[in-house]
Amino acid sequence: MASHRKSRPTGTRVAGIRTPALATAALTSVALLSQTANATPSDDRPTLEEVEKKVDDLYRQAGSATEKYNAAKEKTTKQRKKVDTLLDDVAQRTQKLNDAREELGSFASAQYRTGASVPETATLLLADSPQDYFDQNQLMNRLTGRQKTAVDDYVTQQSETMKKRREATESLETLTDSQKDLKTAKSTVQKKLATARELLSELTAEEKARLAAIEKKKQEEAERKAAELAKQQAAKEEAERKRREEAAQQQESGSGSSGTSGGTGSSTPATSTGTKAEKAIAFARAQIGKPYVWGATGPGSYDCSGLTQAAWKAAGVTLPRVTYDQVNAGTTVSVSQAQPGDLVFFYDDISHVGLYIGDGMMIHAPKPGAYVREESIFYDGESSIYSVVRPA
Repeated sequence: MASHRKSRPTGTRVAGIRTPALATAALTSVALLSQTANATPSDDRPTLEEVEKKVDDLYRQAGSATEKYNAAKEKTTKQRKKVDTLLDDVAQRTQKLNDAREELGSFASAQYRTGASVPETATLLLADSPQDYFDQNQLMNRLTGRQKTAVDDYVTQQSETMKKRREATESLETLTDSQKDLKTAKSTVQKKLATARELLSELTAEEKARLAAIEKKKQEEAERKAAELAKQQAAKEEAERKRREEAAQQQESGSGSSGTSGGTGSSTPATSTGTKAEKAIAFARAQIGKPYVWGATGPGSYDCSGLTQAAWKAAGVTLPRVTYDQVNAGTTVSVSQAQPGDLVFFYDDISHVGLYIGDGMMIHAPKPGAYVREESIFYDGESSIYSVVRPA
């Protein structure tokens, strides 16, 4: 077995000079104390930067799960309505089937009372497939016109009832699957948020202050980028204004009548879209200060897609419920071409959306614990922007 005895320190060279062992120990102690002061209390405890990243990731995952929850909830609601409709239809058709069966029974009873020898009619009421029974026994040839009509009605009602029952069963199975997806998504959101809250609760007052400083720095950088975008857009607008003025002057110097007419026609859709965008923005501004609540669509609280859907609904435009569908509900444009009213989508999984209001800013419902607010579209870095869509 190897010896655990330590060799006696003989000193260390610092900048080419051998130092005494005692001095070396002192230097080592100072270095360790310095590292300890800057380190976290435990090797197992994450650094502040790791906590920040972890919390951001958890909120982002919760946002993604929220959109899945919204989609599952919407699907469940539609499927439940379909099931209810089918069950009502089955109940009505079952009643009609019972009425048809009673009518056939009345024929059998009448024939029995008159002594007619047609036992097949009574047996028909117990058959699983009346039409097959009639085909095999050629009973149809011996029935009156009214009886034939009653048999045809019975067969039709039985076939339709069985069909609707199968549809109802399949829809109930789909509803059950949707409810499972809804429950899973809800559980995922709750777990992610609980983990994020737990991480934040373990921070010291000093760490929370440092974290707030980091967030403030990120916000300042985002606002700087928003200001840059606002300048770029303003320059483009000014250039476009000058171009239109020059075109108008050229038209005035020439015939210009047909050109003016064309210009008026092309501006009409833009004016209409602008009016709707203004209404959407006005609605969103009125929601500022209301809390973010996942799955909420107003009026007291919203999640991100719930807010954009409600804003454009106020402008008379119907948007889908979730971000995955809203991103396809219009024309995609570049960030530099963004106009007030456009939808700005974030992250590769398209799990967040905000309403662009101009000058690089948007109104959005950010995350749990926050409120609807104005913020730079670069709030999480330029790379987080997925696309910009102008609602149709």
